[in-house]
Amino acid sequence: MDATPGIKTVLHPVSDLEKAKAVYTVLLGVEPSADSPYYVGFEAGGQHIGLVPKGGPQAMTSPVAYWEVADIEAKLAELTAAGATVQDAAREVGPGRRVATVTDADGNVLGLLQDS
Repeated sequence: MDATPGIKTVLHPVSDLEKAKAVYTVLLGVEPSADSPYYVGFEAGGQHIGLVPKGGPQAMTSPVAYWEVADIEAKLAELTAAGATVQDAAREVGPGRRVATVTDADGNVLGLLQDS
């Protein structure tokens, strides 16, 4: 089992993308690094903060923290062996970036992120 470097990305579902973008721009003190009708992202303090309108295709209802891992498939296997349930299997979301989510025994959603 390898140690996880930490949380790299946190995605927030938002009902009004423009209003949320204004609030997070002030909160983080930076302009968005990605700005589209389906996603707004910020790079701040070594982390990526993303705003997802209406929770996106995953239908997120609360923020999800994505933990950086070296091997997403291996980490998914370790987590399911420990009792987690795969919510969204690993998939590519951009060049060289894969994500997946699992839920723990209490239903908390844990995100995994692998950059190659």
